[in-house]
Amino acid sequence: MGLTPFAALSVAFALGAMSGYALVVIAESFSDTAPVVQWAWVGALVVIAGAVGGLAYTTYRTIQRDRRRMEPHRAVNLLLLGKASALAGAFTAGGYLGFAAPFLDNLDAQLPRERVIRCVVAAVVAVVISICGLLLERACRVPPGGDD
Repeated sequence: MGLTPFAALSVAFALGAMSGYALVVIAESFSDTAPVVQWAWVGALVVIAGAVGGLAYTTYRTIQRDRRRMEPHRAVNLLLLGKASALAGAFTAGGYLGFAAPFLDNLDAQLPRERVIRCVVAAVVAVVISICGLLLERACRVPPGGDD
């Protein structure tokens, strides 16, 4: 199993951006207003980024630095979590930026400005999730020169 390619992350980001933009268009066609991004959603993304980043650090420390053995099923689970986090982070970042795009021409009004600010912060945190996922994925690599 190889590392997640940049092309897959780019596709996930593009699909997320199209989905976020479509969400605004569909919501405004049905109710004349788009949903408001809540800070609690951003907070949830921060918690996820912290959890994935913490797992990446402990996995790196266990496998790469301390050269301790990890159970194969645990390593595979962490690898898959890393791949999923990288792709989901890229999709989420694209989704929030796509959601913010229609409001960029209306930054003088308070609600569109709040939507853009919250979406940009959420997108940055989602990129951090993606980076932490990539780090977790790379931490699961078997170090060279092992006996097994």
